Amino acid sequence: MSYKRLTPCIFIDGGKAVTWFDNRTVVAADVVALAKYYSEMGADELIIFDLSNSDEEHDEAIDLMKKIHRVISIPMIAGGNIRRQEDVKKILYAGAKRAMLNFSKPVSLELIEDVAKRFGKERIAVSLNDFDALFKQQHLIEEYSTEIVFMHRLDLNSVMNITEIPCVVVTDTMEQSEILKILKCDGVKGVSGMFISQREMDFNAFKGICAKEGIKMTSFESLMDFSEFKLNSDGLLPVVVQDFKTNEVLMMAYMDEEAFENTVKTGRMTYYSRSRKSQWVKGETSGHFQYVRTLTIDCDKDTLLAKVEQIGAACHTGNRTCFYQPIVGNDYDAKNPLQIFENVYQTIMDRKEHPKEGSYTNYLFEKGLDKILKKVGEEATEIVIAAKNPNPEEIKYEISDFLYHVMVLMAEKNVTWEDITKELAER
Repeated sequence: MSYKRLTPCIFIDGGKAVTWFDNRTVVAADVVALAKYYSEMGADELIIFDLSNSDEEHDEAIDLMKKIHRVISIPMIAGGNIRRQEDVKKILYAGAKRAMLNFSKPVSLELIEDVAKRFGKERIAVSLNDFDALFKQQHLIEEYSTEIVFMHRLDLNSVMNITEIPCVVVTDTMEQSEILKILKCDGVKGVSGMFISQREMDFNAFKGICAKEGIKMTSFESLMDFSEFKLNSDGLLPVVVQDFKTNEVLMMAYMDEEAFENTVKTGRMTYYSRSRKSQWVKGETSGHFQYVRTLTIDCDKDTLLAKVEQIGAACHTGNRTCFYQPIVGNDYDAKNPLQIFENVYQTIMDRKEHPKEGSYTNYLFEKGLDKILKKVGEEATEIVIAAKNPNPEEIKYEISDFLYHVMVLMAEKNVTWEDITKELAER
């Protein structure tokens, strides 16, 4: 395993972040803000432990996981209080990359096969408190999971002789030398615990320390040196920025060598301002950061394409994209499915906010949720009936009708297409 991760952990108890190693002292009242801080300071992934003792607290923890997932740009692993398949489903649907089963609890041993077959073993991790559990349950762990989270300092070299599954070590040590020692172990993919989860932790700075120790961290690594790029007359590299999910062009900017290196190092888009003659990190004042997904150079090596996760608006005007002013032609005939859904949805929202006499959409809103739900149910039934008809035109008509009424329901409940597509992309 070449690249290693710095993985802070958050233990949730009563809606707050607490320490696990010393009697659950509260470290942060705002769990979401803490997670966002870790993400923005250069952490590579995040582990969430739910320490709740009741179904009500468990649901509150799941809700916090959803909120955390919306504000971080790093993977999340989560576990705790898992007693049935439905709990695993809730955690995964909250945005976790993996659900973590606690193997000190017998119910986890009973669940792991079923949840691995239902959700995929790549979505399952296990947490272990001791060496014996790994030895006794090695077959289950290797058959139905793809990650181990060790909650104890163990003889890691011995552990690696038993399993090749990558592991994250959660440790209470505050010794930097011990952290470096753990990271140097072949089978360790990451380290977590008290040292890594410090509020003042500068992850990028610590990665520099790791690099000096010969430890390869998971920060981006450019396959080309900046000197290989062809720069413009100002000595700068033009950068076209796209949304990594929709391919929407968001903006165009420039980089010098320092901005490029900072982008690669931190994973956040950094540019060179020609007017201010200085570097600027996109979003450092607005909070509208751009997190790197891929950087690609064109065939002439003179223009960089950055695919990013855009937080908020890309344009300083508040528009999603800087390219919002058409000057020639139009795209009214575009057949992009998401764009069509967005246009219909925006029309429905406009009817909701600005009622129009005689509008069927306004009739539905006036009648309320029960009427909307009744129509959704009726249209779903019409799809079933139409599907039995050999004429494909009928089912196309009924599906369109159904989708319209679903969008009215979405508008009534303030759910957007962005919410839906994001949810689908993460499953």
